[in-house]
Amino acid sequence: MSTVLTRRYESALVYATHLHATQKRKGTEVPYISHLLAVSGLVLEAGGGEDEAIAGLLHDGPEDQGGEATLHQIRQLFGERVGTIVAACSDTFESEKPAWRKRKEEYLKHLEDADASVLLVSCADKLHNARSILEDFHQVGDQLWQRFNASREETLWYYGALARVFGERGPHILAERLERVIHDLRGACDTEKKPLGDSTGQDV
Repeated sequence: MSTVLTRRYESALVYATHLHATQKRKGTEVPYISHLLAVSGLVLEAGGGEDEAIAGLLHDGPEDQGGEATLHQIRQLFGERVGTIVAACSDTFESEKPAWRKRKEEYLKHLEDADASVLLVSCADKLHNARSILEDFHQVGDQLWQRFNASREETLWYYGALARVFGERGPHILAERLERVIHDLRGACDTEKKPLGDSTGQDV
């Protein structure tokens, strides 16, 4: 059955656009709404319903723009179900975030008990992030990691751990895509570290 999008979705799109109006993707001039549109699109492609598609648009709102107050407003405007998914896709609402590794380990543990809607939106989010990381790595190489709070090794660990959780629990159609992107990213990173020439060290 196809998902019918109503004016609730239109309202969520406008709300997300205003909420993230001044925000850019890390290290770029790309408006942040591009990520939210992509996540919502992936949710719909994987069979998600309107609540899940709306949560895809709003999943970063509280974490990036206002914390608990923004989450409360999302619940009021778009319903409890959307608010619950958005809350579950956030690893912190604190303005001073806890240590990166601790947050990521707790988020991975949280996903082990998350429901299908949360897994769908979260996997769509991580898949688009991973695709962006791979594309940006092809553009700027190891300079990319300066944009993040984590090193290359930590980032690859985290996305690998995410892929394992989603591979076990779903959504499998997106989890398979995520695994492929991570495989390609690891390969690109390994190639970047090798000297010019073939595997014997000779020029080609």
